[in-house]
Amino acid sequence: MKTKILIICTGNTCRSQMAEHLLRSFDPELDIFSAGTEPGKMINLRTVKVMAEIGIDVSISRPRKLDCFVTSPFDYVITVCDDAREKCPVFQGMVKNRLHIGFEDPAMATGTEEEVMNVYRKIRDQINTKFREFYHHIKNNTHD
Repeated sequence: MKTKILIICTGNTCRSQMAEHLLRSFDPELDIFSAGTEPGKMINLRTVKVMAEIGIDVSISRPRKLDCFVTSPFDYVITVCDDAREKCPVFQGMVKNRLHIGFEDPAMATGTEEEVMNVYRKIRDQINTKFREFYHHIKNNTHD
């Protein structure tokens, strides 16, 4: 049985998309989704750029509304921003584990384009590190 994971942030245009696609790159056998409490119209273009830098194409991804998932069962529901953690609804489907792995919002970065892109890279790398740790944790604990 595949491990089913939902990653949530506010807009589903940046952090949750990064986490979804990074996690999928670790193990394509995982059943991974991401959604937003207030989804944007399209994925953040800087997100597309920084993910492409590490060989992950997210350009065809689209933000999804969290409401579509509240009746589904998940092994893990993970919020990646404080706003989503506060607004996360009660799920009608069974959720085995709820986690919060928070990151600052790179969309709030200011400065030159290069300075802003460096913030996106920093957040991408932090998400990569934290979700790799999460992945190793769940892989080591699914053999019980």
